[in-house]
Amino acid sequence: MSHRQRPPPPYRQNPVAQYPTHQPENSPPGPQRQPEEDEVYNIIPVHNLLADHPSLRYPEVRAAAAALRTVGDLRKPPFSPWLPHYDLLDWLALFFGFQSSNVRNQREHLVLHLSNSQMRLTPPPDNIDSLDPSVLRRFRRQLLKNYSNWCSFLLLKSNVWLSDSTHRSSDHRRELLYVSLYLLIWGESANLRFAPECICFIFHNMAMELNKILEDYIDENTGRPFLPSISGENAFLNRIVKPIYDTIKAEVDNSRNGTAPHPAWRNYDDINEYFWSRRCLDKLKWPMDIGSTFFVTTNKGKKVGKTGFVEQRSFWNLFRSFDKLWIMLILFIQAAIIVAWEQRKYPWQALERRPVQVKVLTVFFTWSGLRFLQSLLDFGMQYSLVSRETKMLGVRMVLKSVVAAAWIMVFGVFYERIWSQRNDDRGWSAATNRRIVNFLEVALVFIAPELLALALFILPWIRNFLENTNWRIFYLLSWWFQSRTFVGRGLREGLVDNIKYTLFWVVVLATKFAFSYFMQIKPMIAPSKALLGLKTVDYEWHEFFSGSNRFAVGLIWLPVVLIYFMDIQIWYSIYSSFVGAAVGLFEHLGEIRNMQQLRLRFQFFASAIQFNLMPEEQLLHTRGSLKSKFRDALNRLKLRYGFGRPFKKLESNQVEANKFALIWNEIILTFREEDIINDHEFELLELPQNTWNVTVIRWPCLLLCNELLLALSQAKELVDAPDKWLWYKICKNEYRRCAVVEAYDSVRHFLLEIVKRNMEEHSIITTFFQEIDQWIQMEQFTKHYKMTAMPKIHDKLVKLLNLVLMPKTDVHKVVNALQALYETAIRDFLKEKRSADQLKEDGLAPQRPASSSGLLFENSVQLPGPDNETFYRQARRLHTILTSHDSMLKVPANLEARRRIAFFSNSLFMNMPHAPQVEKMMAFSVLTPYYNEEVLYSKEQLRTENEDGISILYYLQTIYSDDWKNFLERMKREGMVDEKELWTSKLRDLRLWASYRGQTLTRTVRGMMYYYRALKMLAFLDSASEMDIREGSHELGSMRRNGSIDGFSPEMSPSARSLSRTSSSVSLLFKGHEYGTALMKFTYVVACQIYGTQKAKKDPHAEEILYLMKNNEALRVAYVDEVAVGRDDKDYYSVLVKYDQLLQKEVEIYRVKLPGPLKLGEGKPENQNHAFIFTRGDAVQTIDMNQDNYFEEALKMRNLLEEFRHRYGIRKPTILGVREHIFTGSVSSLAWFMSAQETSFVTLGQRVLANPLKIRMHYGHPDVFDRFWFLTRGGISKASRVINISEDIFAGFNCTLRGGNVTHHEYIQVGKGRDVGLNQVSMFEAKVASGNGEQVLSRDVYRLGHRLDFFRMLSFFYTTVGFFFNTMMIVLTVYAFLWGRLYLALSGVEGSVTNSKTNNNRALATILNQQFIIQLGIFTALPMVVENSLEHGFLNAIWEFITMQLQLSSVFYTFSMGTRAHYFGRTILHGGAKYRATGRGFVVQHKSFAENYRLFARSHFVKAIELGLILTVYAAYSPIAKDTLVYILLTITSWFLVVSWILAPFVFNPSGFDWLKTVYDFDDFMNWIWYQGGVFAKAEQSWEKWWYEEQDHLRTTGLWGKVLEIILDLRFFFFQYGIVYQLGIAAGSKSILVYLLSWIFVVVALGVYLVVAYARGKYSAKEHIYYRLVQFLVVILVIVVFVALLEFTHFKFVDLFTSLLAFVPTGWGFISIAQVLRPFLQNTMIWGIVVSVARMYDVMFAVIVLAPVAVLSWLPGFQSMQTRILFNEAFSRGLQIFQIITGKKKSKGDV
Repeated sequence: MSHRQRPPPPYRQNPVAQYPTHQPENSPPGPQRQPEEDEVYNIIPVHNLLADHPSLRYPEVRAAAAALRTVGDLRKPPFSPWLPHYDLLDWLALFFGFQSSNVRNQREHLVLHLSNSQMRLTPPPDNIDSLDPSVLRRFRRQLLKNYSNWCSFLLLKSNVWLSDSTHRSSDHRRELLYVSLYLLIWGESANLRFAPECICFIFHNMAMELNKILEDYIDENTGRPFLPSISGENAFLNRIVKPIYDTIKAEVDNSRNGTAPHPAWRNYDDINEYFWSRRCLDKLKWPMDIGSTFFVTTNKGKKVGKTGFVEQRSFWNLFRSFDKLWIMLILFIQAAIIVAWEQRKYPWQALERRPVQVKVLTVFFTWSGLRFLQSLLDFGMQYSLVSRETKMLGVRMVLKSVVAAAWIMVFGVFYERIWSQRNDDRGWSAATNRRIVNFLEVALVFIAPELLALALFILPWIRNFLENTNWRIFYLLSWWFQSRTFVGRGLREGLVDNIKYTLFWVVVLATKFAFSYFMQIKPMIAPSKALLGLKTVDYEWHEFFSGSNRFAVGLIWLPVVLIYFMDIQIWYSIYSSFVGAAVGLFEHLGEIRNMQQLRLRFQFFASAIQFNLMPEEQLLHTRGSLKSKFRDALNRLKLRYGFGRPFKKLESNQVEANKFALIWNEIILTFREEDIINDHEFELLELPQNTWNVTVIRWPCLLLCNELLLALSQAKELVDAPDKWLWYKICKNEYRRCAVVEAYDSVRHFLLEIVKRNMEEHSIITTFFQEIDQWIQMEQFTKHYKMTAMPKIHDKLVKLLNLVLMPKTDVHKVVNALQALYETAIRDFLKEKRSADQLKEDGLAPQRPASSSGLLFENSVQLPGPDNETFYRQARRLHTILTSHDSMLKVPANLEARRRIAFFSNSLFMNMPHAPQVEKMMAFSVLTPYYNEEVLYSKEQLRTENEDGISILYYLQTIYSDDWKNFLERMKREGMVDEKELWTSKLRDLRLWASYRGQTLTRTVRGMMYYYRALKMLAFLDSASEMDIREGSHELGSMRRNGSIDGFSPEMSPSARSLSRTSSSVSLLFKGHEYGTALMKFTYVVACQIYGTQKAKKDPHAEEILYLMKNNEALRVAYVDEVAVGRDDKDYYSVLVKYDQLLQKEVEIYRVKLPGPLKLGEGKPENQNHAFIFTRGDAVQTIDMNQDNYFEEALKMRNLLEEFRHRYGIRKPTILGVREHIFTGSVSSLAWFMSAQETSFVTLGQRVLANPLKIRMHYGHPDVFDRFWFLTRGGISKASRVINISEDIFAGFNCTLRGGNVTHHEYIQVGKGRDVGLNQVSMFEAKVASGNGEQVLSRDVYRLGHRLDFFRMLSFFYTTVGFFFNTMMIVLTVYAFLWGRLYLALSGVEGSVTNSKTNNNRALATILNQQFIIQLGIFTALPMVVENSLEHGFLNAIWEFITMQLQLSSVFYTFSMGTRAHYFGRTILHGGAKYRATGRGFVVQHKSFAENYRLFARSHFVKAIELGLILTVYAAYSPIAKDTLVYILLTITSWFLVVSWILAPFVFNPSGFDWLKTVYDFDDFMNWIWYQGGVFAKAEQSWEKWWYEEQDHLRTTGLWGKVLEIILDLRFFFFQYGIVYQLGIAAGSKSILVYLLSWIFVVVALGVYLVVAYARGKYSAKEHIYYRLVQFLVVILVIVVFVALLEFTHFKFVDLFTSLLAFVPTGWGFISIAQVLRPFLQNTMIWGIVVSVARMYDVMFAVIVLAPVAVLSWLPGFQSMQTRILFNEAFSRGLQIFQIITGKKKSKGDV
């Protein structure tokens, strides 16, 4: 017990602590808010410091509470009575009108934080009963840091009036008041928390008023003491928060649910950035002027428009934000083409020539032109920022354009002078050279800013200093180059980091440019020259611009240029894989991969736990000194490579061994509770407490297996060897030594235990063993005993043990066995035979005459009763050690258990900070946003079967078969007799078991509550004395002996009782203070946004959440409560509730009123933000609803939190990235691909981003945030509608821009679930891709692109938006390549090239090579392979990779590439990104064709059909394609893409190729197409509704989006133009008339369609005969026309089918354009035609897609192959997945 704890109050020993909050009757009234004592509190009862609560035993808590009560001589608020127990927060609340709930919340927040900080002080303060000034000062600086930055940025004087020199007590109080004021403002600001500088503005003004009160100012108007401008009940909310909130709400309403274009309304960022200039003080004033322009939201009159940035939707944003990158790429390709045009072998040979050098100078034109373009774009996109208040912005934009244009002129003039001089001199004379030098001098001036930037890049700290200081002189400089913003200043990293990531990128760029020059650009020069030189092109159509092949050359170059622009992505992924692997190796990842490697290291493992998880004594040596760092490094080396013999130390130090045993057993126990090991494995894995006086460490049986038998055989071999030698051989293996000693000690103990105490036999055994001990000591054992008899003794012992361990023991048999053992020992074992008398003399035979007694041992055997658990447990262990032959490599059998043990043990050998004591650790909380997902599966959900007859439960039993067996075993141990009880008395256990295997809230809560459990245990181990632990070991042993604890009947078999949950847990040893410590350090808030509504509706979700609160005392639920006021109005409250164990009901803790509805922006960040005020501690971990955690990982949390104190580079971290483990990989092959891809990103990808690239962001959820840093800087996510649809990554952007630092740590991991079915995966990818499309427009990306240095900007681009952009580029390259080939084939250029006898085939070959570069896409799988080989071994990784290929992973990756490209491109062009709720269920049911069609028609099917059409036409008309091999080589990858995009949804769909299902699916699809639904039909029911929904994005897009869409749609008309000239009917004519006449066909076809449709509408119902007549006439007409054509023209019958290829795309082009023009067409009669034709097209597409599926379904054996591919993982684990798929289930009665 440390010297700071008071002795504990009398305390109930109960695992669920129940704190009485009632005070004794006679105590003096404490400082509580209401007179009654038992006011509800959250974590500690601050209002009642005399309550019997474990955390109140800390003097720090009382000190903090006392500091808040020093109101003293402050002037009391005038309008309300002052009560004696009021404190400083009440004082502020009465003056400024804060809500009482907010005051109570912040009071506890402050007290907890200050007391936690004071506990962490080293050395502890002299007076522990008062708050240490340094704690408060540090906290004030941390909390108000952003405010003071804001003041200096706006050149304001801070209103925090504190003198730094003296520390008077009044200063102390004043500091507390400022901090409290800030927290009270923050706690009540609701949605304004997303605008941190708005809060600074409010604080600035209120602090001024606070100062006036403190300094006793007199109000000039009234002559009375000064009063704040607002006061009264809820004044702060109504007078300050509400007006700003209403403005935000009005702006959100203007956004028409996020569909209005971004420039039309102000989002959170615009509101916040208004406060980045002095105008907020001048215009808004204080008290706020409601008439100010800031509050105007309608379009009439003056209003404040966008502030700081306008999000314009355009592809140009990619150029605007990352202009440096594009300038580099464009200048290089220009220079490379100029140099390569000379066709020398190496570029430097060409550069020796003066003309080439001069031509290369044209890059400066391009450069200045690009600068001009950039300035025009700035002007075009940001003009709406310019208003009366921001005239200078406009001036700057215009000036920039003018200057850029001027540079183009200047370069033009100087360049022209060079050539005119050269032409005058007819050569490169000295004068010409002088002019070249002049040009270079001008260029030097042009690039001077770049050179300055380079100099500052090499000296990063100067740059940081310049950007962070607010001197006016730098304003002018930075005004020209960058608009001045509050964020994004001083982002440079330290020199070492600079060098690291610069080196990385220099290598990547060098490789890329070398590759591009030699492999892409140079080979293209010869064919280009040849094509340009080709004069006799025989065009096959009417050529408008004959005489030049430039267009053809351009088309050949297009794919090359596109690849050139995107291939840095490929080089990045190759290099980052290897760098990541290297970093991982240095971090010692993957050293322990499996159980074998763990066994080799287990001896050091105990010391590693000691070293990393147990706090060292801090008094002896100071932390952080070089000496201590060196000693740490040395210790780690010793541990890692097993120098020294740490386990010797363990043996001598029993306490350490016991501590290790307690931790290890608790970990194994949680494994058992989670049913991933069974009872037997539990016994093999656990470290038993030392009960039978064994003199060595008792390692788990797992490690001792087979060792004893090996030792025996050694003894048999070395019959004559002396003791020393034999023992030396045995001791070579540590486990063997332990096994021998333990077996010997245990056998002795066992024999003495089963023989009655004071009988003669007892003393015989004792004497026998004493003799052995004696000889062993004298090292003469082998002299006196026969080694050859050992095996006999062994056999007899085993027999005896078998008898004793039988459930029904027969004592006679035991006696016989004992007798036999005795005989062997006396007769065969002793070397010298002794006579009976000698034996009697030596005490080895009974003294009594042989005749009087029967058999020896007959009456003396007494077996312990069945309730003596320890005895039987030890006997079983002894039996295992004596008999186990195999090496137990398969224990534990469960893959998950092995993975977890391996990861945990490996992580302890990695570098991590030392653990502090729990008291001294940083406090933290976990926050989980929850909306309406599953909490706990209900009975119905588990039993309900899908159409294939599979229930969730049956599915889980099959996938997790061993878990299910373990669960049944556990239930039987807990008293279940029949499996039917699972549906009755054990139903709750069954539901929990299933829910822990889905992605449910219950699973997440269980995982997060392991933190609490781990902290309690660590707190116990920190403070427990040696005695506690030693007694603890015995107590736990005796508890297990005592059957009554478990409430079990003693009849049960001995093993069954060994494991009850309560009996073996450490929690029984707790003293009571552990609960207090753990509660102060950890709290878990689940933000269940609609919990209030759910309770009102009696939703089962609400009951389950309540159940979770009841069982987890550290769990709190925050929700938004809507209370109706009057008829229409509602009040909204943020409410926090917990479950009170005493009252046995849910109680409300805080209720803070909100200014209005919560959700103004995106739902999830709003939900996080409202609950954020209820979190506590220095750090907050954001956890999503689909995550899980493990007990053994929770033990390392206090180490992780220490990282906040270490510098990484020049900054301390503000976000600690944590590694994730994707736990859904085992469900199907698809889930496995997804999780493999994710895993490589969350491990290797993020490892490289954090180090060396220094650009890791926050990508989702297990990251740990520095809570106070984010609390003052806008929270842990951004929430503006649509633009922040990927809300999480914006926290990373915000963090980086505001000078934070994100690190990544891999010694701790959190579980995460992912989507499982293809449809869900695609929805997820669509959401991420749309989110990235929105990020491109956002101000954060723009600022990062401009404010980061060049190389970090590259890292940033290629790992966020660039990745998606380049995915889209790959798809565009395929398009460009194929359309280019089609043009060349149809126009006849290709034919001419082949015919002209020049050596052009080589040229074609090079173009072919270009296409193979697309194959490099395979390198995106490289990170996966590398990460796998690092963690699981190289061969393993290669094998996995091959397996994946065989399971068609390439098809899946190609398909998901299409998803990304489609949604990313569409979002940038048209917007329409929406939050897609991804399902998290289990996917085993078959998805219908209609559903797949709805989801993938536009993104994949139509595009694949278009590409397939091009490939078909190309095959028909290209002269090259006549050579089959060439055609295959040319187009194989494109065909692969087409096939993947069409077939993937069926390949990865369970029963995708089942013939019956395919038939049903088609029927279902046709019903959907023709469904004539009403207004309320959903897209799932009616094709028309779906068709309209698919074009929603065209309604929200701008003018440019529509124009671009129409231009893209024009490509469909090209088919007709190209193909008509190839028809027989054209008769080789090349006149334009042929094309115009072909339109007659289009018109006729449409006419026929209309006539038939009209007739059908008019006649088909009533006068059916007329309808048939019309049909007949049409058919006759068509036949007549055909006959005529065949007779009188060159029409061939084949033309019929060929013309289809020409005219079908034309119709699709018309429909696509009509959709864009819908606003004009919708009310005309044309629209009806468009809709009905579009329906026919969809039917046609569906038939094309379904045809291959139908063929494959019809082929026998294909379905089982597909099942095999989809569920291979499960197959290889021997599961009957077929039963799942085909639903051949056991009878219904079974579970």
